[in-house]
Amino acid sequence: MAFSKLVKPESAELIHLSVVRTERLAPHWIRVTLGGGEIERFRPMGFDQWFRLFLPIGGDAGLDRVPAKANKMFGYLKFLRIPDGERPVMRNYSVRAYRAATAEAGAEIDVDFVLHGSAADGTAGPASRWAETCEPGEHVLIIDEGLTFNPQRGTERVVLVGDETALPAIASICASLPADSTGTALIEVPTREDALEFPHPAGIDVVWLVRPHEFAPGTFALARLGELSLPDAPFHAYAAGEQSLASGARKHLVGERGVDKNAVSFCGYWKIGASSPASKTARDAAAEPLA
Repeated sequence: MAFSKLVKPESAELIHLSVVRTERLAPHWIRVTLGGGEIERFRPMGFDQWFRLFLPIGGDAGLDRVPAKANKMFGYLKFLRIPDGERPVMRNYSVRAYRAATAEAGAEIDVDFVLHGSAADGTAGPASRWAETCEPGEHVLIIDEGLTFNPQRGTERVVLVGDETALPAIASICASLPADSTGTALIEVPTREDALEFPHPAGIDVVWLVRPHEFAPGTFALARLGELSLPDAPFHAYAAGEQSLASGARKHLVGERGVDKNAVSFCGYWKIGASSPASKTARDAAAEPLA
């Protein structure tokens, strides 16, 4: 049975949020907690829910000019017409965690950023630099994009594969799985300190793969996937991260291991050599049918 590749959100409107706080989690990780603003309009879906995030690199005036459908073709063309220096930076991120409002505090969304380079010495990219230097009260915009991990493909048995950029999504998927789920999560990270532990069903075996800097992202995850004993019964496979990792995992599972292509969810977040994650292009390329 074929299931939808993506699970669309209830609403894809612009939502205004603010930075609540930040926390350094590890050498290459920082958590930015968002809330306030229009967070009551956000509808949490669990699993690997992701969104477009617009960062005020040029100030709030640029955020005010973001068109309503900036994640669609014509809206994105309008977005590109915002002058350089004022146009916000748009990136894609996963909801690491959502906490509903209580009597003491408003609802919050945790967003975990992988840090590349350093804001202090000028080697960080714009999103990484913003995450390192943002202050509580700064405004951002998001557009909800829903899920790539379609739970209709199964939640009882899973095989999850990703590099560090997929760690927040894999952690959130594990938080959404039934307690009796079984399977394996293969997660590649640049250092042992970046292997951020997370709650998961007891039956999920989490395997951390530390990648020496001279190797390309995805090298170790794909190699270990090739050695992995897959579940005997039908299972849901999920691969995300660098584009060649996501598409390579799918090709291996479907083309070499005989897994039903309708049981595989995958998403290319970024591409080696690209200055920014052209996610629509990367996702479309990774979703090309197998020959």
